[in-house]
Amino acid sequence: MVMDSEKSRGASPTLKFLQMGIWWLSVLIFLGYILVWIMMPTNTFFLHWLPCIQAMADSIYLGKQGSTILIYTFPILFISILASLYLHLEQKNSNNDTESKVGLSGLTSWKRPILVHGPLGIVTSTELCFIIMFVILLIWSLCSYLHGMFATPNVVLQAANEKVQVWQAKLEDSALALGLVGNICLALLFFPVSRGSSVLRFIGLTSEGSIKYHIWLGHIAMTLFTSHGLLYTVFWDKTHQISEILKWNKVGVSNVAGAVALLSGLILWVATLPFIRRKAFELFFYIHHLYIVFVVFFVLHVGISSSCVVLPGLYLFLIDRYLRFLQSQRKIRLVSARVLPCEAVELNFSKNPGLYYAPTSTIFINVPSISKLQWHPFTVTSCSNTDSDALSIAIKSSGTWSHALYQKLSSSSPVSQLDVSIEGPYGPASTIFSRHEMVVLVSGGSGITPFISMIRSLIFKANTEGRKTPRVLLICSFKKSIDLTMIDLILPVSGTTFDTSRLQLQIEAYVTREKQPEMNGRKLIQTIWFKSNALDQPVSAVLGQNSWLYLSIIISSSFIVFLLLLVVLTRYYIYPIDHNSDLIYPYFSRSSLNIMFICASIAIAATSAFLWNKKQNKDLGQMKNTHTSTSPGSGYHKADRELESLPLQSFFQTATIHYGERPDIKKILSGCDGSSIGVYVSGPRKMRCEVASICASCRNNDLYFESISFSWKSIDTVPLIFLVTDEAAEDERDMQFFEKLCHK
Repeated sequence: MVMDSEKSRGASPTLKFLQMGIWWLSVLIFLGYILVWIMMPTNTFFLHWLPCIQAMADSIYLGKQGSTILIYTFPILFISILASLYLHLEQKNSNNDTESKVGLSGLTSWKRPILVHGPLGIVTSTELCFIIMFVILLIWSLCSYLHGMFATPNVVLQAANEKVQVWQAKLEDSALALGLVGNICLALLFFPVSRGSSVLRFIGLTSEGSIKYHIWLGHIAMTLFTSHGLLYTVFWDKTHQISEILKWNKVGVSNVAGAVALLSGLILWVATLPFIRRKAFELFFYIHHLYIVFVVFFVLHVGISSSCVVLPGLYLFLIDRYLRFLQSQRKIRLVSARVLPCEAVELNFSKNPGLYYAPTSTIFINVPSISKLQWHPFTVTSCSNTDSDALSIAIKSSGTWSHALYQKLSSSSPVSQLDVSIEGPYGPASTIFSRHEMVVLVSGGSGITPFISMIRSLIFKANTEGRKTPRVLLICSFKKSIDLTMIDLILPVSGTTFDTSRLQLQIEAYVTREKQPEMNGRKLIQTIWFKSNALDQPVSAVLGQNSWLYLSIIISSSFIVFLLLLVVLTRYYIYPIDHNSDLIYPYFSRSSLNIMFICASIAIAATSAFLWNKKQNKDLGQMKNTHTSTSPGSGYHKADRELESLPLQSFFQTATIHYGERPDIKKILSGCDGSSIGVYVSGPRKMRCEVASICASCRNNDLYFESISFSWKSIDTVPLIFLVTDEAAEDERDMQFFEKLCHK
């Protein structure tokens, strides 16, 4: 026993040392990758670096495609593998603790919002620095390409060979340069929409918080590619070669494929306009799937060799998308539902005890009885520490889909069983809110839901850890007094064994549209217990407890399988035909076979890992019927509870309620004292922007601001999934007061 304890004590420093080595190796590889992008537009790269790399990589096994794979594809995939291993070690080292070990010193100033009311929304100091560096990279690349292409001897020679004027040759070169610069945006475009990405988690980001980067990159990419296509069209028109648009060359660039890719991208781009997205969201959603057409014809346009420049992000996205598909095939065990009189419901699912997630995580759910195609993201209100075998989400009726769900559960004869599929949960790798001396939570409407999981997590820490937990001030605004029942969701449906009084929690609730409580008749909270189904499964990670380790295996093994298939194709079929000349074998066939090989290798590796994990998960069968004993009966059961008779430990009774007024956020924050104050805001976009503006103008350097924007669910984003605005549904009139606060 002594030796075992010594080993356990020695394991942590070893893991930390290994993590540090992985971190530095990843940084060095990434710096080299960035250096390649910086040098790529220069003559030094084309005349000196690239020939040397091609001499090493070109062979009868991979051809000229080998050099682009080595330069652009392999580094990022290797970083993603290292990131997965790093996260696996971190998970083992932290023992599934979601508390960040990073100190707050020096972090606050970089997290403070700098831009609030601009077109980019809330932008922090860190984001602004990276935006500036990225724009500089785009400008540098464009100027370098044009400088090299516009060299006088080159332009004159090109004009003589093509029998065009010098200005027309420059126009063609400009079109090409814009397309090459657009590849930079396309190379990064798919990283933010990979929900389970190890790369995002490795650098401290989540896909939820990175959706705005996807939007920015999409706008820039389409601007560059549209300019690229327009300039080529003008060039062909002026040189009387307009028929070039309809040419599909056997080798080299295919113009008609590029036209199809650009046309699909333009349709997709137009569909993201606010008046289309808001008035006809289903049209926007289905049109957004044209990204598949765009990617496929982009590859056919430039060829698979040049496509390897943008392949890494797409490759990781395909892995993530296929894993989400595998997870969505499970039917999840729905244990109970709480139906609130404010037209909100809380769904409680059975959960594998080995599943750990951080507060403010989200899951995507699908209810086939309402819609087989729609997937909606919602905040997880439960805490993996306090609710070891249950996972809960809160859904406010604010759209067609959520209203249909509420009607199913609130009717006089609600359903006794409901089939549900999920994807997730997704969220931050760790949290730091419990390291503050005081935490201020500002919510609007159903924006209170992410704070429920935070409060439950703090209750757990207050009862199990020796250190002092922060004081919590919850400021929640509602339209009507009946919406106050959302506060009752802070405690699980089955109650809690923890002493809630150990957490210093102050709740200030504001009812904006009523001068006094309005209770017309008895308002009941209904609790529905559903019948169990032997085929249903508990919520669990798609790859189990060692998901990051399995992900690294999937990435590496699928890439190896792809390379082996590519080697066989090149060595025994393509090389005997063209001998690496790239001037004989059709680009269309080569690109199509490569796309098929990539999809097949990912499907083989991911399916194998998924089935192996399912076989090894011994707890899965035991958890299928979890909660059967905790239900009030063996089958369907419905219980009503009056709003006025909430349990003694309910937080609703301890809340201070203000009727007919709105919170003065600036005054409240100025009255907060502490060496470290965390301000978290969740709700409508206008509210988040105005609270950010107040925090940005505050002179207190110990103020830490974070916006929980829920961009997947926000009306102002371009997601790849069907959404409902559960945390962002407040009308314009209720949010006007936040505009005025900055002017006080």
